[in-house]
Amino acid sequence: MIRDEVIQAIEENKIIAITRGIYDEELRKLAKALVDGGIRCFEITFDQTDPHTAETITRNIKMLKEQFGDVLKLGVGTVLTTEQVHIAKEAGAEFIVSPNFNEAVVKETLDVGLVSMPGAMTPSEICAADEAGADFIKLFPAGTLGIKYCKDIYAPLHHVKYIATVSVTEETFKQYLDLGFAGAGISSRLVDKKLREEGNYAELTRRAQRFVEIASKY
Repeated sequence: MIRDEVIQAIEENKIIAITRGIYDEELRKLAKALVDGGIRCFEITFDQTDPHTAETITRNIKMLKEQFGDVLKLGVGTVLTTEQVHIAKEAGAEFIVSPNFNEAVVKETLDVGLVSMPGAMTPSEICAADEAGADFIKLFPAGTLGIKYCKDIYAPLHHVKYIATVSVTEETFKQYLDLGFAGAGISSRLVDKKLREEGNYAELTRRAQRFVEIASKY
């Protein structure tokens, strides 16, 4: 099953590069740099304020599929509705990420054969998402909550697969993996706007390599 392959890829690679507001040629160059650094799971996000976000997401998912084929597992983030699940599915996405838990979105994601990764923060949200069938729980915002909060949550609820997000650095990435998390969604360190403006994609490749090296030890 494709779903099983995507779940396995996320578990093995432990890194999901998250992009927001980066499209077309700039996205293509960024994706190439990160793939060169070993990144294999990639997320682009809906912009709920943009009336054309469905077309933008569709165009960019198809572009990445055409260039990288099966090398990249592609997901769509900030999915808030069942309609957006279908837009992502039709574009070629393989996993669905949300900042929140919406049971209807989780159920629809599973029904169309995609991997589900809703966001949750509290024990009640985590348990509800798990009971709804979510494959992973995006602990959001893990970076803001802090590692102590993550430890306290993980202790009684370590039966679910957590993906940490927000402000993940090389240091905190290792801490999450030490704790037992399945992986992390990484944005700022891998999509650094200043480096992109300078055209310094080589540094983004080097950063990707460092994250991949950390993940390889787990």
